[in-house]
Amino acid sequence: MVDVSGKEPTVREATAAAFVRMSPDTVAVVRAGGLSKGDALGVAKIAGIMAAKKTPELIPLCHPLALSKIDVDLQLVDEGVRVEATVRTRDRTGVEMEALVAASVASLTVYDMCKAVDKGITITEIGLVSKTGGKSGPWARSEAPASSG
Repeated sequence: MVDVSGKEPTVREATAAAFVRMSPDTVAVVRAGGLSKGDALGVAKIAGIMAAKKTPELIPLCHPLALSKIDVDLQLVDEGVRVEATVRTRDRTGVEMEALVAASVASLTVYDMCKAVDKGITITEIGLVSKTGGKSGPWARSEAPASSG
């Protein structure tokens, strides 16, 4: 692990996104609440939050951080589900990995909830959207993903 003990804690925030592409028929089933496993978006939100908290257990060499905010937003659109995860801390290292893990696991949970209806679901466009804090300062992706509307 990288030694961050000499760094001063600062407020750091990162947002990551992903897109779960599915058929229009599957979108209709999700919209109607017709999945046998229940509320895909609600379960995926909780899964993403839980995953962010487990990041150091999943990704080797990630520092355990005291997370002060985890927000996972899922939006059902005609082509599938937009996932966005934002994580914040006041610490010595950033929360990019926590945001990416949250978005990824929320997307995988949507897949799991919907796979009985649609085997062709894909998860795409996983990436960092923005980050603030730390020595390198703010950063934002310069272009929006194709399915962001």
